[in-house]
Amino acid sequence: MRHGSVIVVFSGEPPSRAASYRVTGRISLPDRKRNARTAEPFKARTSRRTAQEQIMPYVKTRDGTDIYVKDWGEGRPVVLLHGWPLSADMWDPQMMALADAGFRAIAYDRRGFGRSGQPWSGYDYDTLSDDLADVLEATGARDAAIIGFSMGGGEVARYMSRHDGRNVIAAGLIASVVPFMLKTDDNPNGTDQSVFDQIGQNLRDDRAHFLRHTFLKQFFGVGYITSPVSDEVLDWATGVAMQAGLKPTLACAEAFSQTDFRPDLAAFRVPTLIIHGTGDQTVPIDAAGRAAAAGIAHSQLVEYDGAPHGLNVTHGDRLTSDLLTFLGR
Repeated sequence: MRHGSVIVVFSGEPPSRAASYRVTGRISLPDRKRNARTAEPFKARTSRRTAQEQIMPYVKTRDGTDIYVKDWGEGRPVVLLHGWPLSADMWDPQMMALADAGFRAIAYDRRGFGRSGQPWSGYDYDTLSDDLADVLEATGARDAAIIGFSMGGGEVARYMSRHDGRNVIAAGLIASVVPFMLKTDDNPNGTDQSVFDQIGQNLRDDRAHFLRHTFLKQFFGVGYITSPVSDEVLDWATGVAMQAGLKPTLACAEAFSQTDFRPDLAAFRVPTLIIHGTGDQTVPIDAAGRAAAAGIAHSQLVEYDGAPHGLNVTHGDRLTSDLLTFLGR
């Protein structure tokens, strides 16, 4: 049943038991007080950083790529993975709120983006999930929540399967590409390959113009008459996106559009928050948020009525509040 502008669905239950209600305050999470994998209290021990970890802005991955890391605050770690084609800076408002609330907020620039190294290869999700594992190890993050936005949701999913969710007690998929974006015979709600082909061609022809005047306008839900964001936000996002190399930008677009994460869903064995906008034209909700919630046990779907893909900006305060509630603050 729909009440107001939000639908919340707990998956992993028969339809007769699925809960659907309006979120008016605290979000109730299945097994929220207990870790679904270890039966330990959900509120885990505080992560303390060593002196070396506190002064280390870069992590060198197993293949030698330098990853730029932002590490703010003290407390239980929350690791945030950014969307394509942005950088860790997209998470700044949420990172500040998390650190102020007593969490340790960690975000990093994906290889090829922002201030990280730009190798020729390594833009497949196996390698990207290995990068996440290396960041968790280097920062000493234990009992962490890992939250992925858009493309970053794929890293969360592949980490849960490839690395068995090591050191993770909670997960989040925000406007995520999980489980599968591409339209196929067994994924009829996906996006046609021709759309991704056109994106690639536009990036090669005039990347800056395409990002500023086409892609990011759709990303943030900008219309012909009204806009939920300022021109300055569009300019900022374009500048951040242009920090990435052309090769990583194209390779990651191929990765998130072609990778099928449906086999990874069973590896989610921790409480998982899924947030998606019903107005998302970049990653439509039916093939993404709703399909992920249907396939992930211990998951909770929160739909933002009418929200575009870039809800981290257009609905930033609400996203921050929902994350803090989910994490127990």
